[in-house]
Amino acid sequence: MNSEFYNLIHQIVLPELGKTIYMVLIATLLSSIIGILLAIVLMITDREGLKPNKYIYQILNVFINIVRSFPFIILIVAIIPLTRIIVGTSIGEKAAIVPLTVVGAPYIARIIESSLKEVDKELIEAAKSFGASNFQIIFRIMVTEALPSIISGITLAIISILGCTAMAGAVGAGGLGAVALTYGYENFNYTIMYGTVFFLIILVQLIQSMGNFLYKAFK
Repeated sequence: MNSEFYNLIHQIVLPELGKTIYMVLIATLLSSIIGILLAIVLMITDREGLKPNKYIYQILNVFINIVRSFPFIILIVAIIPLTRIIVGTSIGEKAAIVPLTVVGAPYIARIIESSLKEVDKELIEAAKSFGASNFQIIFRIMVTEALPSIISGITLAIISILGCTAMAGAVGAGGLGAVALTYGYENFNYTIMYGTVFFLIILVQLIQSMGNFLYKAFK
């Protein structure tokens, strides 16, 4: 029994753990890039922004709200055609990255938008009075001042994306979620199921600890 359990851990659980980490890393990177761009456009076009444009703001605002309203398990199925166009398949960890990015980007955009709105407006006005460009105001003033808050928010986003990878296992995405369902729950092997949960808890603790460390470093 111990030998079988050892082999199961090394042959199945650990490789799937690697797939989970891969999905989280790539999806977080892509979500952060898209989310930052969306947040900047929202901040610029807001009615109190650097270049107000209510039409662009409302379109983006509604789009983000619509995407965020989808339960993740439904979103995976709803965008299968898009996933196939981008990666050529709707199954596996590469396919899962598409819905993970789609669900993560609006979430990160809202986090960064909220963080940027917390920046002291008097600081922005002072930068304008010294002739700073919009680019300088956004990246040298707003982003720099909001960086600790952004880091804290993205840490929460990474943990949410990790939780979504577990749900993605239900539709053939692989990773620890698939292990917990296939080898644990469906085979009544609760040792594997709870063992997988243990690995997820460890990952969450590591992510949160790293986020806390970076938050304090940039505070």
